[in-house]
Amino acid sequence: MSIGNSPEDERPFEDVSEEARPSVGRALQQARIAAGLTVDDVSTATRVRIAIVHAIEADDFAPCGGDVYARGHIRTLAKAVHLDPAPLIAQYEAEHGGGRPAPTPAAPLFEAERIRPERRGPNWTAAMVAAIVVVIGFVGFTMVKGGDDGGESNVADGSEFTTSPSPTTKTKKPADPEPEPSDSAIAAAPQDKVTVRVTAADGRSWISAKDHNGRLLFDGLLKQGDSKTFQDSSKVNLVLGDAGAIDLFVNGKKIEDDWQPGAVERLTYTKGDPQAG
Repeated sequence: MSIGNSPEDERPFEDVSEEARPSVGRALQQARIAAGLTVDDVSTATRVRIAIVHAIEADDFAPCGGDVYARGHIRTLAKAVHLDPAPLIAQYEAEHGGGRPAPTPAAPLFEAERIRPERRGPNWTAAMVAAIVVVIGFVGFTMVKGGDDGGESNVADGSEFTTSPSPTTKTKKPADPEPEPSDSAIAAAPQDKVTVRVTAADGRSWISAKDHNGRLLFDGLLKQGDSKTFQDSSKVNLVLGDAGAIDLFVNGKKIEDDWQPGAVERLTYTKGDPQAG
Protein backbone atom coordinates (compact mmCIF):
# COMPACT_ATOMS: atom_id res chain seq x y z
CA MET A 1 0.00 0.00 0.00
CA SER A 2 1.55 3.32 -1.03
CA ILE A 3 1.38 6.49 1.01
CA GLY A 4 -0.06 9.37 -1.02
CA ASN A 5 1.07 13.00 -0.85
CA SER A 6 -1.07 15.85 0.34
CA PRO A 7 -3.41 17.30 -2.30
CA GLU A 8 -1.55 20.61 -2.52
CA ASP A 9 1.68 18.84 -3.53
CA GLU A 10 0.07 16.67 -6.19
CA ARG A 11 0.90 17.61 -9.78
CA PRO A 12 -0.80 15.90 -12.76
CA PHE A 13 1.29 14.12 -15.35
CA GLU A 14 4.42 14.01 -13.10
CA ASP A 15 6.54 11.02 -12.21
CA VAL A 16 6.18 9.53 -8.76
CA SER A 17 9.84 10.46 -8.01
CA GLU A 18 9.04 14.16 -8.50
CA GLU A 19 5.95 14.21 -6.30
CA ALA A 20 8.01 14.83 -3.18
CA ARG A 21 9.74 17.88 -4.70
CA PRO A 22 8.36 21.14 -3.22
CA SER A 23 6.94 23.85 -5.45
CA VAL A 24 9.02 26.83 -6.49
CA GLY A 25 7.39 29.13 -3.97
CA ARG A 26 7.57 26.54 -1.20
CA ALA A 27 11.28 25.92 -1.89
CA LEU A 28 12.03 29.66 -1.70
CA GLN A 29 10.07 29.99 1.54
CA GLN A 30 11.81 27.04 3.21
CA ALA A 31 15.24 28.34 2.18
CA ARG A 32 14.40 31.79 3.52
CA ILE A 33 13.31 30.39 6.88
CA ALA A 34 16.39 28.17 7.04
CA ALA A 35 18.58 31.21 6.41
CA GLY A 36 16.90 33.06 9.29
CA LEU A 37 15.55 35.83 7.06
CA THR A 38 12.16 37.53 7.12
CA VAL A 39 10.21 38.64 4.08
CA ASP A 40 11.20 42.22 4.90
CA ASP A 41 14.88 41.20 4.94
CA VAL A 42 14.60 39.59 1.51
CA SER A 43 12.64 42.53 0.09
CA THR A 44 15.23 45.01 1.36
CA ALA A 45 18.14 42.97 -0.04
CA THR A 46 16.57 42.33 -3.46
CA ARG A 47 14.35 45.42 -3.87
CA VAL A 48 11.50 43.09 -4.76
CA ARG A 49 8.30 44.38 -3.19
CA ILE A 50 7.02 42.59 -0.09
CA ALA A 51 3.66 41.78 -1.74
CA ILE A 52 5.44 40.09 -4.68
CA VAL A 53 7.67 38.04 -2.30
CA HIS A 54 4.57 36.80 -0.44
CA ALA A 55 2.80 35.99 -3.73
CA ILE A 56 5.77 34.00 -5.14
CA GLU A 57 6.14 32.02 -1.92
CA ALA A 58 2.43 31.18 -2.33
CA ASP A 59 3.15 30.10 -5.97
CA ASP A 60 1.12 33.04 -7.28
CA PHE A 61 3.19 34.54 -10.10
CA ALA A 62 0.49 36.82 -11.54
CA PRO A 63 1.72 39.93 -9.64
CA CYS A 64 5.12 39.51 -11.37
CA GLY A 65 3.62 40.78 -14.65
CA GLY A 66 4.67 37.93 -16.96
CA ASP A 67 7.01 34.97 -17.35
CA VAL A 68 10.10 37.05 -18.02
CA TYR A 69 9.65 39.05 -14.82
CA ALA A 70 8.67 35.94 -12.85
CA ARG A 71 11.89 34.16 -13.87
CA GLY A 72 13.86 37.24 -12.92
CA HIS A 73 12.24 37.43 -9.49
CA ILE A 74 12.83 33.72 -8.90
CA ARG A 75 16.52 34.12 -9.80
CA THR A 76 16.91 37.15 -7.53
CA LEU A 77 15.12 35.61 -4.53
CA ALA A 78 16.99 32.29 -4.92
CA LYS A 79 20.34 34.06 -4.72
CA ALA A 80 19.19 36.00 -1.65
CA VAL A 81 18.31 32.79 0.24
CA HIS A 82 21.41 30.90 -1.01
CA LEU A 83 19.70 28.56 -3.49
CA ASP A 84 20.82 27.60 -6.98
CA PRO A 85 18.31 29.46 -9.21
CA ALA A 86 18.73 27.16 -12.28
CA PRO A 87 16.61 24.19 -11.00
CA LEU A 88 13.87 26.53 -9.75
CA ILE A 89 13.70 28.38 -13.08
CA ALA A 90 13.61 25.06 -14.97
CA GLN A 91 10.82 23.88 -12.66
CA TYR A 92 8.88 27.13 -13.23
CA GLU A 93 9.28 26.85 -17.01
CA ALA A 94 8.12 23.25 -16.95
CA GLU A 95 5.06 24.19 -14.93
CA HIS A 96 4.18 27.58 -16.42
CA GLY A 97 6.14 28.23 -19.56
CA GLY A 98 5.97 24.90 -21.41
CA GLY A 99 9.74 24.51 -21.21
CA ARG A 100 10.42 27.48 -23.51
CA PRO A 101 13.72 29.20 -22.93
CA ALA A 102 13.63 32.74 -21.74
CA PRO A 103 13.86 35.08 -24.70
CA THR A 104 16.09 37.53 -22.85
CA PRO A 105 18.21 37.29 -19.71
CA ALA A 106 16.13 38.35 -16.75
CA ALA A 107 18.88 39.53 -14.42
CA PRO A 108 19.71 42.75 -16.25
CA LEU A 109 16.02 43.74 -16.17
CA PHE A 110 16.11 43.87 -12.36
CA GLU A 111 19.59 45.19 -12.00
CA ALA A 112 18.46 48.15 -14.08
CA GLU A 113 16.53 49.33 -11.03
CA ARG A 114 19.78 49.59 -9.07
CA ILE A 115 22.12 50.94 -11.73
CA ARG A 116 20.69 53.63 -13.90
CA PRO A 117 22.59 54.56 -17.04
CA GLU A 118 24.27 57.94 -16.80
CA ARG A 119 22.83 60.65 -18.96
CA ARG A 120 25.36 62.02 -21.34
CA GLY A 121 25.42 65.72 -21.88
CA PRO A 122 26.42 67.44 -25.08
CA ASN A 123 30.03 67.01 -26.16
CA TRP A 124 31.30 70.49 -25.28
CA THR A 125 34.93 69.58 -25.96
CA ALA A 126 34.25 68.80 -29.60
CA ALA A 127 32.18 71.97 -29.93
CA MET A 128 34.97 74.12 -28.46
CA VAL A 129 37.58 72.55 -30.74
CA ALA A 130 35.39 73.21 -33.76
CA ALA A 131 34.86 76.83 -32.71
CA ILE A 132 38.62 77.38 -32.21
CA VAL A 133 39.37 75.92 -35.64
CA VAL A 134 36.83 78.27 -37.23
CA VAL A 135 38.27 81.32 -35.42
CA ILE A 136 41.87 80.43 -36.36
CA GLY A 137 40.85 79.88 -39.97
CA PHE A 138 39.06 83.24 -40.10
CA VAL A 139 42.00 85.12 -38.52
CA GLY A 140 44.47 83.45 -40.89
CA PHE A 141 42.31 84.30 -43.91
CA THR A 142 41.99 87.92 -42.77
CA MET A 143 45.76 88.28 -42.23
CA VAL A 144 46.61 86.78 -45.63
CA LYS A 145 44.02 88.92 -47.43
CA GLY A 146 45.13 92.07 -45.62
CA GLY A 147 48.80 91.37 -46.50
CA ASP A 148 47.93 90.93 -50.19
CA ASP A 149 45.81 94.08 -50.44
CA GLY A 150 47.59 96.80 -48.53
CA GLY A 151 50.59 95.44 -46.68
CA GLU A 152 53.17 97.37 -48.73
CA SER A 153 51.39 100.72 -48.57
CA ASN A 154 51.03 100.45 -44.79
CA VAL A 155 54.76 99.85 -44.34
CA ALA A 156 55.79 102.56 -46.78
CA ASP A 157 53.61 105.23 -45.20
CA GLY A 158 53.56 104.42 -41.53
CA SER A 159 52.82 108.05 -40.67
CA GLU A 160 49.25 107.47 -41.77
CA PHE A 161 48.68 105.59 -38.52
CA THR A 162 50.83 107.69 -36.22
CA THR A 163 50.24 111.34 -37.14
CA SER A 164 46.45 111.46 -36.80
CA PRO A 165 45.31 110.83 -33.21
CA SER A 166 42.38 108.55 -32.51
CA PRO A 167 39.12 110.47 -32.06
CA THR A 168 38.63 108.90 -28.65
CA THR A 169 42.24 109.30 -27.47
CA LYS A 170 43.01 112.45 -25.53
CA THR A 171 46.45 113.90 -26.23
CA LYS A 172 48.43 114.69 -23.14
CA LYS A 173 49.22 118.36 -22.68
CA PRO A 174 52.96 118.84 -22.11
CA ALA A 175 53.75 119.99 -18.62
CA ASP A 176 54.88 123.56 -18.24
CA PRO A 177 58.58 123.88 -17.35
CA GLU A 178 59.21 124.47 -13.73
CA PRO A 179 60.12 128.13 -13.21
CA GLU A 180 63.36 129.11 -11.65
CA PRO A 181 63.11 130.06 -7.99
CA SER A 182 63.44 133.73 -8.91
CA ASP A 183 60.35 133.42 -11.14
CA SER A 184 58.36 131.40 -8.66
CA ALA A 185 56.01 132.45 -5.94
CA ILE A 186 59.00 133.81 -4.02
CA ALA A 187 59.32 136.66 -6.51
CA ALA A 188 55.73 137.61 -5.72
CA ALA A 189 56.16 137.16 -1.99
CA PRO A 190 53.94 139.42 0.09
CA GLN A 191 55.64 142.63 1.27
CA ASP A 192 54.30 142.28 4.81
CA LYS A 193 56.13 138.96 5.36
CA VAL A 194 59.62 137.53 5.06
CA THR A 195 59.94 134.58 2.65
CA VAL A 196 63.05 132.42 2.48
CA ARG A 197 63.72 129.59 0.00
CA VAL A 198 66.68 127.25 0.55
CA THR A 199 67.85 124.93 -2.29
CA ALA A 200 70.63 122.32 -2.00
CA ALA A 201 72.02 123.06 -5.49
CA ASP A 202 75.62 121.78 -5.27
CA GLY A 203 75.32 119.01 -2.70
CA ARG A 204 73.51 118.08 0.44
CA SER A 205 73.42 120.23 3.54
CA TRP A 206 71.92 120.18 6.98
CA ILE A 207 69.78 123.26 7.72
CA SER A 208 67.71 124.62 10.58
CA ALA A 209 65.01 127.32 10.39
CA LYS A 210 63.13 129.18 13.17
CA ASP A 211 60.49 131.95 13.19
CA HIS A 212 60.68 135.24 15.11
CA ASN A 213 59.39 133.52 18.27
CA GLY A 214 62.13 130.90 18.11
CA ARG A 215 59.68 128.16 17.04
CA LEU A 216 61.43 125.50 14.98
CA LEU A 217 60.20 125.43 11.38
CA PHE A 218 62.59 122.77 10.05
CA ASP A 219 65.62 120.86 11.25
CA GLY A 220 67.03 118.22 8.91
CA LEU A 221 69.11 117.27 5.89
CA LEU A 222 68.40 118.57 2.39
CA LYS A 223 69.57 116.21 -0.35
CA GLN A 224 70.99 117.65 -3.55
CA GLY A 225 68.14 119.13 -5.59
CA ASP A 226 65.77 119.44 -2.59
CA SER A 227 64.23 122.78 -1.61
CA LYS A 228 62.45 124.23 1.41
CA THR A 229 60.50 127.49 1.72
CA PHE A 230 59.90 129.28 5.05
CA GLN A 231 57.70 132.32 5.79
CA ASP A 232 57.14 134.46 8.86
CA SER A 233 55.49 137.77 9.67
CA SER A 234 58.74 139.48 10.66
CA LYS A 235 61.88 137.30 10.84
CA VAL A 236 63.41 133.94 9.81
CA ASN A 237 66.55 132.58 11.52
CA LEU A 238 68.66 130.12 9.50
CA VAL A 239 71.60 127.82 10.22
CA LEU A 240 73.29 126.35 7.11
CA GLY A 241 75.50 123.33 7.80
CA ASP A 242 77.25 123.55 4.40
CA ALA A 243 76.59 127.04 3.09
CA GLY A 244 78.71 126.47 -0.04
CA ALA A 245 76.17 123.90 -1.32
CA ILE A 246 73.14 126.20 -0.84
CA ASP A 247 71.33 128.62 -3.18
CA LEU A 248 69.39 131.10 -1.05
CA PHE A 249 66.45 133.30 -2.15
CA VAL A 250 65.04 135.89 0.26
CA ASN A 251 61.91 137.89 -0.56
CA GLY A 252 62.26 136.98 -4.24
CA LYS A 253 65.95 137.88 -4.60
CA LYS A 254 68.96 135.56 -4.77
CA ILE A 255 71.63 136.01 -2.12
CA GLU A 256 74.98 136.23 -3.90
CA ASP A 257 77.27 135.78 -0.87
CA ASP A 258 80.39 133.75 -1.66
CA TRP A 259 80.04 130.99 0.94
CA GLN A 260 82.78 128.37 1.06
CA PRO A 261 82.02 124.60 0.91
CA GLY A 262 81.67 123.18 4.39
CA ALA A 263 81.18 126.60 5.99
CA VAL A 264 78.52 126.90 8.70
CA GLU A 265 76.50 130.12 8.45
CA ARG A 266 74.01 131.56 10.93
CA LEU A 267 71.72 134.05 9.18
CA THR A 268 68.67 136.16 10.01
CA TYR A 269 66.38 137.77 7.43
CA THR A 270 63.52 140.28 7.83
CA LYS A 271 61.00 141.96 5.55
CA GLY A 272 62.13 144.19 2.68
CA ASP A 273 65.49 143.98 0.94
CA PRO A 274 67.33 140.85 2.07
CA GLN A 275 70.16 141.70 4.40
CA ALA A 276 71.55 139.12 6.72
CA GLY A 277 71.34 140.20 10.27
